[in-house]
Amino acid sequence: MAQPHETTSRKPPGLRLFRGAKALRNYQTLVLVLTFLAYTCFHMTRKITSIVKSELDPQTRVGSAWGRLHTRNTLNVGWYPFNTSDGSALLGEIDVAFLAVYSLGMFFAGHLGDRMDLRIVLTIGMIGTAIFTALFGAGYWLNIHSFYYFLVFQMISGLFQSSGWPSVVAVVGNWFGKSKRGLIMGIWNAHTSIGNISGSLLAAALLKYGWGWSFAIPSFIMALVGLVVFFFLPVSPEVMEIDIDDGEINSDKDTAKEPLLEPGQEEVKHKAIGFLEAWRIPGVAPFALCLFFSKLVAYTFLYWLPFYISHTPIGNEYLSDAMAGSLSTIFDVGGVLGGVLAGHISDRLNARAITAASFMYCAIPALFLYRTYGSMSMTWNICLMFITGMFVNGPYALITTAVSADLGTHSSLNGNSRALATVTAIIDGTGSVGAAIGPLLTGYISTESWSAVFTMLMAAALLAGLLLTHLVCAELKGKLSSSVSKCVATCSDEV
Repeated sequence: MAQPHETTSRKPPGLRLFRGAKALRNYQTLVLVLTFLAYTCFHMTRKITSIVKSELDPQTRVGSAWGRLHTRNTLNVGWYPFNTSDGSALLGEIDVAFLAVYSLGMFFAGHLGDRMDLRIVLTIGMIGTAIFTALFGAGYWLNIHSFYYFLVFQMISGLFQSSGWPSVVAVVGNWFGKSKRGLIMGIWNAHTSIGNISGSLLAAALLKYGWGWSFAIPSFIMALVGLVVFFFLPVSPEVMEIDIDDGEINSDKDTAKEPLLEPGQEEVKHKAIGFLEAWRIPGVAPFALCLFFSKLVAYTFLYWLPFYISHTPIGNEYLSDAMAGSLSTIFDVGGVLGGVLAGHISDRLNARAITAASFMYCAIPALFLYRTYGSMSMTWNICLMFITGMFVNGPYALITTAVSADLGTHSSLNGNSRALATVTAIIDGTGSVGAAIGPLLTGYISTESWSAVFTMLMAAALLAGLLLTHLVCAELKGKLSSSVSKCVATCSDEV
């Protein structure tokens, strides 16, 4: 029998055509594939502006024949108003406007996601994002040079984008319990990097036809995937009328606590959690604040790495915008490995905070080495960019997936599953505020010094690790107590 909060959720139209019972594993696979594709599209469209930045704002590169040729043609290229002296600052303002609306919208999207059909919320978000991303690119064909045109459509796109993450994490959390959640979600979270990579390569390849196409084609792909999600995504076992008495799907429930629930508590169990109540769940605040600084670092790379590469000589040579965009995908390749490693290690150690903090501390020397030695040669740049991506994206991936799902099904909720989207939105929404601030500061600081930008990023990584200190100490204390108990038990058996 469907739970009360699922009454507004219907079977996806595409799955109504299939009769008979379906294996749980088949539905879980379908959910993983569809949510993976959905969020890959979100990041694919989000990555486009970082690739097009250098096309809109072509600053002079000196020290090479290409740079001297570019200098002579600077006045004839670019796109007003971004090809002016304050073009970088304007692009930074567009980034922060997008991310500010995205972070604010995230809180409302999570609240909405726990009260509406997640499939509908996700579909509307995808179609809306596709439409307004395409309209941003339409400025190329319509010959629009108003800064506010691009600002407004990017902000509306950010509002629709905010529905994506709470929805996909809540859907995956509905179908998977805590067993191996870190590893499964670490692998699944590769959609972030795959989306960045595909967005970079696709946008860079389309630049030669005009930067408008770099927005139009990915938007069309996203709209198509949005329709597939609408027709085929099952948001929970209850919607598919699957009665599961045991197995992984119920592993997040504490069976020892189930008998403590009185019959009259059933309705409360399925009542959506409040915003302030979600903040009071143990661990939500420190992980949310940690993600603030972690995402500040990650999104600065997301929006500015191709620009940084194209404006920094590598082996005394400057790369073209398209080549810089393609090279920047190495950071995301490292991010895929980092997300999987962080998830697997945290599962094996059963220590999310220790894993996240360790990765953030390791990101500090990685950032320093990339800034210092990344320009020596292409080989050094690729290797150091890969390592930096691994340590920067690892904790970011872990916190936004496994940690959010764990806290959304925390034991203090007494089995209430209607907190997943809200908790996810709080954590990622707080992180998105940092994601907005990082690119904005970079837009201004980079005009003075890129070394200062990297100093800011290293300081943010340090603060991210320090914010988890209390949780790290608690996990270490728990590990120590467990080890002592096992040692005492072993000694007693030997005696």
